[in-house]
Order: sequence, then C-alpha cells, then structure tokens
Amino acid sequence: MKAVVYKKYGPPEVLQVEEVQKPCPGDDEVLIRVRAAEVTKGDCEMRSFNYAVKWFWLPLRLAMGVRAPRRPILGGYFSGEVEAIGKDVSRFKAGDQVFGAAQLKMGAYAEYICLPAHYTIVEKPRNISFEEAAAVPLGGLNALHFMRKANVRSGEKVLINGAGGSIGTFAVQIAKLMGAEVTAVDSPIKEDMLRSIGADHFIDYTKRDITYSGESYDVIFNMVAKSSYSRFMKVLSPTGRYLMGNPRISDMLRSFLTSKFSDRSVFFAFAGEKEEELLALKDMINAEKIKPALDKIYSMEQVVEAHQRVEKEQRLGIVVIATHLNNVG
Repeated sequence: MKAVVYKKYGPPEVLQVEEVQKPCPGDDEVLIRVRAAEVTKGDCEMRSFNYAVKWFWLPLRLAMGVRAPRRPILGGYFSGEVEAIGKDVSRFKAGDQVFGAAQLKMGAYAEYICLPAHYTIVEKPRNISFEEAAAVPLGGLNALHFMRKANVRSGEKVLINGAGGSIGTFAVQIAKLMGAEVTAVDSPIKEDMLRSIGADHFIDYTKRDITYSGESYDVIFNMVAKSSYSRFMKVLSPTGRYLMGNPRISDMLRSFLTSKFSDRSVFFAFAGEKEEELLALKDMINAEKIKPALDKIYSMEQVVEAHQRVEKEQRLGIVVIATHLNNVG
C-alpha cells in the first residue's frame, strides 16, 4: 500500500510517498481503508519536532524517537471504510463507513490503518463526505470538551483566540449552538470564513489589542500558546472561565492561584477524545447544527504542500489529505 512516511525530523520536504506493507488486524483490531486524513498543526510539530509549548518536548521525544521517528507514518484523525476485523471484534463489520482518532499510534497518512476496536471510532455522519468527516475529530472533540468545561450559557459572551484553526472553528459553532455571543480573534484572511460559520464579531489581532477593547467576556478560549495570561485576565469577567488549549507551565501555575483566590475558573485539561463525544458531534452534524470548515483537499503526493499551508497558517479552515486522489492542483 501507499503511505506518506518520514524517516527523520525536519521541514515538510522530509515527507515522502512510499510503498509499505499493508497491516493485518489482530484479534481485537479493525482494518480500515483510509479515505481521508486531517493535516494538523500537531502533525507539523511532530514532523519538525518544533513545538509551540516546550514543556513536554523531552518526554515526547523519548516516546516518539530520539534520533528518528519510531512511527514513520503521521496522521491521527481519519475517515474511511472497514475492510476487515479481528475474530474478537463485534462492534464493526466490513463495509462500515467510519471516522475517528488513531491516538498516538498515528498512521492515517496511508491507504490502510489497523487500530484496536476500542479506540474512538464511530459511524461516519451520513450527510458529509469522507474528506469532511476526517476534518471533524480533532477540532470537534477538543472544542466540545472545552465548551462543556466552560458550561457556556445562553446570552454569555465568548471570546475565542486562534479561532481559525481546527479546534477554533468548531468552538465558534458549538458556542453559538449553546446560545453564546461569539467574538473570534485571528488574522484578517480568516474573517469571512469565521463569520460564515457563525462568529458575531471579529478581531484582527494584527491591528487591535483586545485588552483595550472596553469589552469583558464570560468565557475566553485561548488556543495561542504565546499569548499573555495577564492580558486575557484583564478582559475576563469577575466570574468568568478561562480555557487554555496550549498551556505553558507558567500559565498552569498561575491558573491554580487564579482559581484559588478569585471567583474565576481556569481549565487546561486536554480532551479525552471519548466515544460519547464523537457520537455527540456526529448527531450535531447529522442534524446540520454544525459542520467542518474545510479549507483544501490534497492528494498524498501533495503532502509537502499541505504541510506548508498548515505550518504557515495560510489555511482558511481545515486541511485534509484524500488517499484516493491523484494530484488535485
């Protein structure tokens, strides 16, 4: 089978399409023919081993490979069709259309992937394509996790910093679904896209400092690792909730003091990527309450270009690789 592999850390050009051995499912595994996989910022960080958040660099390097990647095929979020199942698997059958998360096994940048059947894999929403379905799990699971943590209520003001990425685009939609008034913060090229998925207000971070906006927010969801903690505290309401998607150690330490000595709450726990959450997202999509904000679809042979688009923040939504496509231009 074909797969995108990388044998050393480095720029997008280290990614190559090669023939590799097709996996076979174990007794408790499911073999999935991958139709599409999301290209995430995390994929780019793993490929280059250059992380915005530095505190987990060493343990992750030890886990992923010190000199070279132990798992040479990236891709943690996918859609596809079940091709075969192990003898102990009962929840899937051949032909099922599914989407889900590969966790740290990765491997979705390939024509086939083998995963334990207990992983977060569920039936694909019936009203979207495979490419759109692959764009759901990362952003949707994390956005739903944080919006539930914030317990967003109708009429509240929600600010989402870094709203134009995978997680941010779903956070905008889920917060709106909960009845919030949503302000999206990102670069100006993403304004039209963010307004089209429901953002009530848009702030161009290159021109406007939200600290001096005169507004206060009940919930702030910050996806930008290098943002100033104190800056956002200035515009968080006295009983507000602050959510950090990419926390630094210093900010995590400050969060305990904030939660202990004020009426504000701070959350930074990563999403558990639970099956119940993915099923909830599927139901929202089937009901046409939310949708993936898809940017561009690339073939496997265009993976270098796909990584460049994500890494340079040129994307207007979510980027995916479709394994069945030839070069799409």
